[in-house]
Amino acid sequence: MSPSFDWWSKDKHRGTPVIVKMENPNWSISEISSPDDGDADEFSGVRKGGREKNAKQITWVLLLKAHRAAGSLTYLASAAFHLAAAVRRRVSSGRTDADESPALRRRFYSCIKVFLWLSIFLLAFEIAAYLKGWHIRAPDLPSISLPSSVGFRSLFVAIYSGWVRFRAEYIAPPLQFLANACVVLFLIQSADRFILCLGCFWIRFKGIKPVANSVSNDVEMGDYFPMVLIQMPMCNEREVYHQSISAVCKLDWPSSNMLIQVLDDSSDPTTQTLIKEEVEKWAETGVPIVYRHRVIRDGYKAGNMKSAMNCSYVKDYEFVAIFDADFQPAPDFLKRTVPHFKGNDDLALVQARWSFVNKDENLLTRLQNINLCFHFEVEQQVNGIFINFFGFNGTAGVWRIKALEDAGGWLERTTVEDMDIAVRAHLKGWKFIFLNDVECQCELPESYEAYRKQQHRWHSGPMQLFRLCLSDIIRSKIAVWKKANLIFLFFLLRKLILPFYSFTLFCIILPMTMFVPEAELPAWVVCYIPATMSFLNILPAPRSFPFIVPYLLFENTMSVTKFNAMISGLFQLGSAYEWVVTKKSGRSSEGDLLSLIEKEPKHHRGSSAPDFTSITKEVVKQSKKEQKKKHNRIYRKELALAFLLLTAAARSLLSAQGIHFYFLLFQGISFLVVGLDLIGEQIE
Repeated sequence: MSPSFDWWSKDKHRGTPVIVKMENPNWSISEISSPDDGDADEFSGVRKGGREKNAKQITWVLLLKAHRAAGSLTYLASAAFHLAAAVRRRVSSGRTDADESPALRRRFYSCIKVFLWLSIFLLAFEIAAYLKGWHIRAPDLPSISLPSSVGFRSLFVAIYSGWVRFRAEYIAPPLQFLANACVVLFLIQSADRFILCLGCFWIRFKGIKPVANSVSNDVEMGDYFPMVLIQMPMCNEREVYHQSISAVCKLDWPSSNMLIQVLDDSSDPTTQTLIKEEVEKWAETGVPIVYRHRVIRDGYKAGNMKSAMNCSYVKDYEFVAIFDADFQPAPDFLKRTVPHFKGNDDLALVQARWSFVNKDENLLTRLQNINLCFHFEVEQQVNGIFINFFGFNGTAGVWRIKALEDAGGWLERTTVEDMDIAVRAHLKGWKFIFLNDVECQCELPESYEAYRKQQHRWHSGPMQLFRLCLSDIIRSKIAVWKKANLIFLFFLLRKLILPFYSFTLFCIILPMTMFVPEAELPAWVVCYIPATMSFLNILPAPRSFPFIVPYLLFENTMSVTKFNAMISGLFQLGSAYEWVVTKKSGRSSEGDLLSLIEKEPKHHRGSSAPDFTSITKEVVKQSKKEQKKKHNRIYRKELALAFLLLTAAARSLLSAQGIHFYFLLFQGISFLVVGLDLIGEQIE
């Protein structure tokens, strides 16, 4: 029966006909308003039939809606089941990072565990008090009339009231002071980030970029081709050596005016043989290329390049270009970088921008791409334009050999030899240029383990360098404002303060304020300012806007690794001097091989041309064998912090702090995903 509408009007309506169109697999509903009773006499038979038909139609509609809801629930249940199965498989096959954790990491992890167990205890304590209606703060205690019943004077009540007074008098003041200090540092760092973005906008608006001093015609006429030494340091990088050597050997520069040094520090005999054979193959074609291998790997990459610079023939060369094993410069790289040195006798370095062949491979590479796009387009470009100084990126750059020698050459005293030589050259008065429009392709680490080791080296090394060169900066003859820029901006603000406040504020102080509500963090610190900074960071990579929330959460998650590395480098603890070559996947090699297959001609019988199809099958077969050896790691620090943040999120529900709850919840989930190594590729 159709519903009655007597409450709406005195005139009785006979119902609202509903037409259901069954169009497989969709359906639609059309409503037709019914006529008045006076107009229905003539069609009374039709109306009566219409009422009977409406009930059936509504039944069908309800059944279809129920079917769709059941299908959605089934899909969600299936997705949850597959996700849980994937998590279970990864956890069962995972390995903890305990076997590579020195004493510092164990102490750091122990401190986090203490916070975790304390927060769980306080959560249970607060829940019990909340259920009894005792969710109060210290200022509320004197105004509450306490009943004299035996139950209220129980031990639990005495402990809870004592805890409230204790936290208000002894815990809240220092916690609030630390929170305020971190907020001030946060605002200073945000202001620095905002000023850098304004500088980048100004550069774009004015179209400012370094221009070579009237050498373009000279290059085209062949009048400016100075002697260039090209160094390719590599170590056990079997996946990427082939395409990198090939790209460097195809550089458009007179062969009589360049020499390629392949500096192989590989400890694997098979990799050594493969690289040596590749060099010999190109040497037979007339490319000026030599192979160098060190038996003793002293000083890692810095020691490798220092040894190569001691060769007697280096004195014949004016510039040195450096490319790591996974970098593939374009053929015109030297023609677009070397001309900037002509007429600039005080120019020491021309740095090119990186681009990434695997930036869309997974979520981890997408998030790295956001960070590095901001680093190059904003930080490096602004510093290069306005102050002619920035940190050398270690590769895809051309150095004046005279500047290297004047700065003291390569030193093995830190794990960031590129930043070390840049700072020493800056103290000698040399200038740098960054070319944002010259790109060099490379790879991003695709596994969290490789990315984590890379970030540890990148954040412990600057603190080692800061300790070693602080006195040299103070005694140097450069301008005072340049000294202030080096000490306060380059080192303290961007290398020390950033990881310190990021970890302390969002991973320790914020969860603790949930259990000590007398100390507070305003919502704009938790939400609005970080969201604004993430928005600015993502501007150089506009295609990554859908990942702005994962980017914000992941940056806070990485603060654990960066903070640990910063402390170990500053105080020379644990793995401060640990050097691990970043694992490469050789994505561009796979692409090159596939392109060769597509271009492979159909050879006649008896032809000696290589069979790329059979080679591909062997590569796929080998990759499947290697895939069986892959596993993921279980990161205990990240997991402990995940449960700490989720516990604090549960506590925030008791005080109805909306923004704090959602931030802690999603940040805890982010730590959980990273702790289970569910982001990025698995490692071998």
